[in-house]
Amino acid sequence: MSVNPLEINIAIIGAGVHALTLYLHLLQKHKDIKDQVLAFDPSGIWMRQWNQQFAAQEILHLRSPAVHHPVPNPFALRKFAENRPQELFLHYDLPGTNLFDDFCQDSISANQISDRVIKAKVIDLDPIDSHCFQLSLDDGHLVKAKRVVLATNRTVRQLPDWVSRIETVYPIDRLLHSNQVDLRGIQLAGETILIVGGGLTSGHLAMGSIERGAKVILMSRRELKAKYFDAEPGWLGPKYLKGFEAEPSWENRRQMVISARDGGSMTPSMLMQLQTANHHKKVSLRENCQIQKAEWNDGKWQVYCEDGMKLECDRIWAATGTRFDVMAEPLLSKAIDKFPIPVVGGFPVIDRHLRWSGRNLFLMGGLAALQVGPTARNISGARMASDRIVPVLAKSGVKHPITVP
Repeated sequence: MSVNPLEINIAIIGAGVHALTLYLHLLQKHKDIKDQVLAFDPSGIWMRQWNQQFAAQEILHLRSPAVHHPVPNPFALRKFAENRPQELFLHYDLPGTNLFDDFCQDSISANQISDRVIKAKVIDLDPIDSHCFQLSLDDGHLVKAKRVVLATNRTVRQLPDWVSRIETVYPIDRLLHSNQVDLRGIQLAGETILIVGGGLTSGHLAMGSIERGAKVILMSRRELKAKYFDAEPGWLGPKYLKGFEAEPSWENRRQMVISARDGGSMTPSMLMQLQTANHHKKVSLRENCQIQKAEWNDGKWQVYCEDGMKLECDRIWAATGTRFDVMAEPLLSKAIDKFPIPVVGGFPVIDRHLRWSGRNLFLMGGLAALQVGPTARNISGARMASDRIVPVLAKSGVKHPITVP
């Protein structure tokens, strides 16, 4: 980069599954646009953070079926896996983690876009006017872009209320949110781990801890639920989305998003593994149980439950989920100030092309849920978002904002 601001047509912030999906869909429609698009990510590599998260929790396969992936052709992954059928897992051809990564890397190579990710963190996004944005990078450089897509899918960690009420001082590594846990290289033999939460993440962490010789207590505030997907398949098509898109109330749409995801759930196979481990006394499943308070004493956690039960453990991992909040996204603070839009329960009200107030600022991931629906954060949501963004992203300009309901 030069001392003067680099000027580009399209800037994609992020290099994960959403950013890659958008880039590949954009190239399918506009093959000559590659030189006009750059992605920005601290790793400088497509899918790096995605792969690290899967490796940290030792996740064997995806929860999404093989038709959900970044490439426009929905059957491309099945074709790629013809010689690796053992890496498609029952019951819905769920791709193995390594298979999915190999497929993505093959697509990146085939489209010659490995060099389209700039190794830099975007630390500020300033809408100079309705036709230009300035990106400030952590290396001191500036980038001016006509269009910007925020595809980081950044979330805010959710922790139970009792965590903020802990009065005793404890080692920072002894109480972690699940997305801070990295099972690789951690020594847990002989320890007791309390995992709070009833979702698939809690299951992965529990099984990984058991394999490392730990005793596990898995606590859920309600009964553990087995579901193949985190939202019903009807949300991938007109069965449910038709009514969602016809709903004029943004608050009602938000409620539909929350209701469709219905808190945490785990796959039937994961629940079966946990029940088997419970039978062999390697894990203790405590359902319909909530923590009242926790104290760190003499190198152990003393945990008091609302039903009067007292537990002792070495570590607490809160697999209590994350939430999306546009007001907590630092890269959107200037857009909020200069071009304020309605916000409903943390979700911004954007137009049907996922644009911010008709400007050339597009959102992907969970922040687009009021338009895309409950699967906005998922791989399928990345595909649906791309279908909305691509038709307008490559146009020379936007003359009039799209009317939103």
